[in-house]
Parts: sequence; C-alpha cells; structure tokens
Amino acid sequence: MKLNTLFMINFILAILFGLGFTLMPATMSDFYGTALTPAGLYVGQLFGLSLIGFAVLTWLGRGLTDPASRQAIVTALFVSNSIGVVVSIVNQLAGVVNALGWSTVAIYVLLALGFGYFRFVKTE
Repeated sequence: MKLNTLFMINFILAILFGLGFTLMPATMSDFYGTALTPAGLYVGQLFGLSLIGFAVLTWLGRGLTDPASRQAIVTALFVSNSIGVVVSIVNQLAGVVNALGWSTVAIYVLLALGFGYFRFVKTE
C-alpha cells in the first residue's frame, strides 16, 4: 500500500464521520446506543469538526513532496489513532457503547497500524 492510499482511506473515514457528528450528533450517537445531553451534543460536534480537520490534512498531505512534512503528518496520525485504540477499547469493554463500538476499535487499530507502518517501517 502507498501512503497516499492510506491518506485517502483516512480522508474518507474522517470526512464521513466528521460531517455526521458535526451535522447530526444525536443520530450518530443513537447508532452507538448512547443518548447525549445538550453538552454532549456540543462535544460531539467539536469531535466532528476535529475529524473534518484530519480529513483536510490527509487530503492536502497527498500532494506534499517534502518527506519531513509527510512524516510529521504520519507521526501525528499514528499518535492520534494509537490513543484512539486505547480509549475506544476501554470504553467498549466498560459497556459505554453498543456492539457497533467494536467497529470504532477496528478503525482505530487499522489506521494506527497503517500509520505506524509508514512511520517506523517504510519511510518515504
């Protein structure tokens, strides 16, 4: 796999979930079997906005030619997704969300592995 392919996968996931949580946080929360307070809806929207930022970053990162810039993006996304693995597993095991939460664990694991590969194994 090429790094640009991983950037595109990240872009698609981030833009879909980002728009979902920004525009309809209650619906997205319902998918996971949780009900959000008004404050939770606000935090969900902020989460969505952050995902949109990641989407823009990976979309623009595809066109970069400077290896140091690309590695900076890869490192940031590796760290973010690795922490996402831990947080999502802890909350899944605690029963915070329904079985759909395992898909979140899987997404974070796959992205962390992908960005870890490009960070530590195959540098461009």
